[in-house]
Amino acid sequence: MATKTKKIKASGRFKSGYGTNVRGRLNKVEALQRKKQICPYCSKPGVERQSAGIWNCRKCGKKFASHSYYLEKQA
Repeated sequence: MATKTKKIKASGRFKSGYGTNVRGRLNKVEALQRKKQICPYCSKPGVERQSAGIWNCRKCGKKFASHSYYLEKQA
């Protein structure tokens, strides 16, 4: 498995093949999709992404569908 580096983070697995702009955008999306989101039902931070568009709240046990990468639309 590829290792992460401090500067390029998780996109280090792609080496230099895709360019810095593409890998930078990938880092932003992956950082958002992996952090805990706020549940729309119980309003607590505990929702994790299971797959594209499928979310599961660990606090209230709800499983629901929403946006693919993160729940709230980012500005």
